[in-house]
Amino acid sequence: MKKMLLASLLIMVTLFSGCGNQETAQDKNILKVGMELAYPPFEMSNKDGVPTGVSVDLAYALGKALGKEVKIENIAWDGLIPSLKTKKVDIIISSMTITKERAKTISFSEPYAQSSLAVLANKQSGIKDISELNQAGKTVAVKKGSTGHLYAKDNLPNANILVFDKENACVLEVVQGKADGFIYDQLTIYKNWSKHKDTTVPLLKSFQKDFEYWGIALRQNEPILKGKIDKFIAQAKKDGTFDELSYKYLNEARKTFDELNIPFFF
Repeated sequence: MKKMLLASLLIMVTLFSGCGNQETAQDKNILKVGMELAYPPFEMSNKDGVPTGVSVDLAYALGKALGKEVKIENIAWDGLIPSLKTKKVDIIISSMTITKERAKTISFSEPYAQSSLAVLANKQSGIKDISELNQAGKTVAVKKGSTGHLYAKDNLPNANILVFDKENACVLEVVQGKADGFIYDQLTIYKNWSKHKDTTVPLLKSFQKDFEYWGIALRQNEPILKGKIDKFIAQAKKDGTFDELSYKYLNEARKTFDELNIPFFF
């Protein structure tokens, strides 16, 4: 009787072990990419709820290069890095700026894009330069956790800083005249100005000493995956992948940047 019970237990253990190995094998063929689908034209959803945009196309191109099926995980911005650390996603492609603070706990690929902060100003505010926001009585809208938020905290001590979870909320504050300016990256400022030309003014010229760089985020101590991603980025820059993405999603913005002699994103 004991032998029969032992044999049954061994069979069950073997079966469960086999199932576990099978699931692991399946997981290895899937690349889970975290992004917040709330930042068009980079990360967004179409009318049917299907992920689309620059980062989505980039994720699928990377998956093809790695020989993996891509699964997009839509995660709120504040939850992206925690989801990476807890292995709910394998990487993050969500227009994330490479910063020293973030690099303390996660790793980044080589940069695939460059950007700089800009200001969306209310037309009636009279703001023509970032320095004019740093005074009592001026109100600045920022998205929580963004580099614009960090810049405002460090460089605009005299301004009233309003912190919001969503980009759209920041834009609305400026459009309605409740905030004098919204600090975010150049392309986002351009995009929102093009929608609200009657009430806003774009200050696109960079006021930072250095560019900000976007990278693909991954967990630390994964040198093999990082090497493969870096190789993909280098190849994509050479073979025109990034140019195709800019013409597909950012054609008008690219023309404007060229006219203003401002270095473009890609």
